[in-house]
Amino acid sequence: MAQGPILIFDKSTLQALNPDEANWLDNFFVSNITPLFYIETLADLEKEVRKGKTPEQVVGEIAYKSPDMQAHPNIHHLTLIWGELMGKGEIKMVGFPILGGGQPVTLGGATGVIYKQSPEAEALNRWQHGEFLEVERGMAKRWRQELASIDLQTMAASFKGIHEQAGKPHELTDIKTLADSIIDGPDQEAVLRLGLELTIGYGDWGEQIMARWNYSGRTRIRDYAPYLTYVLTVDLFFYLAMAASQIGSLRSSNKADIAYLYYLPFCMVFTSRDNLLVRSTPLFLRSDQSFVHGDDLKADLKKLDLHYDALPDEQKKKGVYSFAAYPPDDDSFLVTRLWKKHMRPPSISQQHPSKYEGKTLCVPPAGSDPKEVIKALDDFEKNAVPLSPETPIAMDEAAVVQFTRFIRQKKGKWVRVPENK
Repeated sequence: MAQGPILIFDKSTLQALNPDEANWLDNFFVSNITPLFYIETLADLEKEVRKGKTPEQVVGEIAYKSPDMQAHPNIHHLTLIWGELMGKGEIKMVGFPILGGGQPVTLGGATGVIYKQSPEAEALNRWQHGEFLEVERGMAKRWRQELASIDLQTMAASFKGIHEQAGKPHELTDIKTLADSIIDGPDQEAVLRLGLELTIGYGDWGEQIMARWNYSGRTRIRDYAPYLTYVLTVDLFFYLAMAASQIGSLRSSNKADIAYLYYLPFCMVFTSRDNLLVRSTPLFLRSDQSFVHGDDLKADLKKLDLHYDALPDEQKKKGVYSFAAYPPDDDSFLVTRLWKKHMRPPSISQQHPSKYEGKTLCVPPAGSDPKEVIKALDDFEKNAVPLSPETPIAMDEAAVVQFTRFIRQKKGKWVRVPENK
């Protein structure tokens, strides 16, 4: 399996790819699939479709091109904020997806995590075949109704005063600076209350959250709740940019588009063709992240497709993973440059083999026969003893991290895994 940098894409990027290009996206990147992507895709069921296609066909085409081999669904941002504020654990914003549903296990002194296929991934499998549950149709309808009900003009007007008091900054860079300054202002209680109002709501938990913050010594919000701070910064930037007429307030879907940035901390590479995200994303990137325009990514995936298509047919029949475990060692490929920038050094078990001495590592090392690996993983799942769901196991400390998923044997014209495997 290729592995690769962790990527977040929006629907605009995936829609632009053909199935062959989508194959290479899944081969060379580990995709963090945001909840917004599922919701946006499903919402197409409620859209009027041009060019004679039914909504089911449009959704099915997107689902077909969606990564399945190397894709992980991120936990919803509101769930993460609630957990952070309730002291459930630190939200690590270091370029990796935040996953849910894993079962910690142990076997022979070694620990691991087993992830079953997520409901979202199961839904994508069904959508590829035009199978939609009534509950999903209802979700799609509600999503479009919610978008239609968003009054961005009122929100823009409510931030006009703040924008004017700050000297009417016009450039998006200056507006981002203003958002940061608001969060670092002297009234940190007001900042926390604003954060609650714009994200999870005050609700029944509001007073408990405020009490926890007071008990902490009224710590600066940026230090107390870093992920809430980040999401609040995105929201403040968005509303202030509307107040400055730098982002339109008439297009309700702008709110859904900017929400992709809520998940930016959980990837290494972010790609989009949407103008709002093309303009805004660079302002929120860490130094160890990259933004790639969706058109540039598509062009490079097409170039890779032509590169591999020149291989002999006999070699291609062996499957993509037999000849494209790594991108070409050629910096003219954008994907190669992204790999060189973002791929991490060897795992902790490779750097420190003695770490697991005396423990039973149930899975053969990389390079082993695939059938041997599959059997070892099946045996591990069958014999491992479940631990408490609250047991903390860092991904780089686990002896085994196992994901269950259903993948297509072919995507586009490409054989991914030979039938005899």
